[in-house]
Amino acid sequence: MSTGTYAPKPGAAPVGRMIAAQTALETKMLLRNGEQLLLTVIIPSLLLVLFSTVDIVDTGTDKAVDFLAPGVLALAVMSTAFTGQAIATGFERRYGVLKRLGASPLPRWALMTAKTLSVLVTEVLQVLLLTAIALGLGWSPKGDPLSVLLLLVLGTAAFSGLGLLMAGTLRAEATLAAANLVFLLLLVGGGVIVPLDKFPDAARSVLELLPISALSDGLRDVLQGGAAMPWGQALILAVWAVLGLGAAAKFFRWE
Repeated sequence: MSTGTYAPKPGAAPVGRMIAAQTALETKMLLRNGEQLLLTVIIPSLLLVLFSTVDIVDTGTDKAVDFLAPGVLALAVMSTAFTGQAIATGFERRYGVLKRLGASPLPRWALMTAKTLSVLVTEVLQVLLLTAIALGLGWSPKGDPLSVLLLLVLGTAAFSGLGLLMAGTLRAEATLAAANLVFLLLLVGGGVIVPLDKFPDAARSVLELLPISALSDGLRDVLQGGAAMPWGQALILAVWAVLGLGAAAKFFRWE
């Protein structure tokens, strides 16, 4: 009897196809999660509109949106790559999802690649939405788009490494609390809404080394001041990315 057209062909799919499928799944799960949407879309959008239209903080600019838009873009990157990814991955680890996926034909590095690609897809949607809102509020961006893109990629790598490190070493409940606490602290002290020159000099010198400050200040230099690539801030983000991703790769626990 001929097996014909219906001959079975066991084996795993090509890695590229597995990564694409897992990326699509991760993105759908991210966009369907109400808490994630609150962090990634609603909070940044509300902050941008509120502080651009109500004179609450002295930003030192004629139009508050010119100062706020780059900072809120940095906040959006942090909310997705760090806070959202840390919480989601932490609970996946707790419920054994990562353990089961680790036993599948999908390599562990490919799973992390899919998670990173999902973050990038979400960030593209965030940037488009926040840019549209900021333009509607009168924002006039300047600078080189390639410099902005490089800063966003470096910021994503830095926050992603820190988020995965937290999710892979702490309990899920601790990750939930710590990720939200860090989000709030960096929102206030990371130069997103309040300019860093409002802080004492000693505190400012420390805050400038944080990844959120480097990303928001770097984006502000380019988009508000029209400056060339801010290599100082880019270097800070690159160091955080190397340290975070390296530590996550070494200490991440799948169970």
